[in-house]
Amino acid sequence: MAALQPNFSSALAPYEVLSDEEIARRVRAGETALYEIIMRRYNQRLYRVARAILHNDAEAEDVMQDAYVRAYEHLDQFAGRAPFAAWLTRIAVHEALARLRLRARSQPLEDAEGETAVNIASSTPDPEQNAGTTEVRALLEDAVMSLPENYRIVVMLRDVEEMTTAETAAALDLTEDNVKVRLHRGHGMVRNWLLERVGTHAREAFPFMGARCNRVVENVLRRLNSRCVPSAIQ
Repeated sequence: MAALQPNFSSALAPYEVLSDEEIARRVRAGETALYEIIMRRYNQRLYRVARAILHNDAEAEDVMQDAYVRAYEHLDQFAGRAPFAAWLTRIAVHEALARLRLRARSQPLEDAEGETAVNIASSTPDPEQNAGTTEVRALLEDAVMSLPENYRIVVMLRDVEEMTTAETAAALDLTEDNVKVRLHRGHGMVRNWLLERVGTHAREAFPFMGARCNRVVENVLRRLNSRCVPSAIQ
């Protein structure tokens, strides 16, 4: 049986138009090489989500790999009640939170009602006074990463990843009302005007491209191959 290859090849290009659900179905049916499309499609999202929880690049990559492997091993449990993207994101969130607990932090994630607003120092430069978008993106990233975990994850999914309220609720095991409340409070913490002014650059913040993307894909495929995964595209 041929092994999954770590380099995205032209053989996979025609399959990029397939929906997540169709790719998942085909992977379950034996076309395992198609799983690489899923990874490259969601590397950015899972990285941002994991980093929002862990505040650590290396740990975020580890969580991504664990989430992809776990999702692959449990594809038969994907029932389609929520979009595949939400199901995958939910796995990544759970993996990240599990790793967070392993740090034995002295304080768990606080309940939303007990959160205190983030105080952004008045010396924070106005985005319009910055020399370019690099400073704007850095400012946005600092503001979002300063949020308490409960709000930071919601803001990341809704504003940066542009997931719908329903998708975010499904990914985080929350009600849609809770998502709306946390998003509203998160906006208040980082100031609405900040998000509005740099919103066009939001998806360019928290990058996960190039070598990092390839490294995660290669590591996941290596782990899956070690499990003697059957091959795929003929």
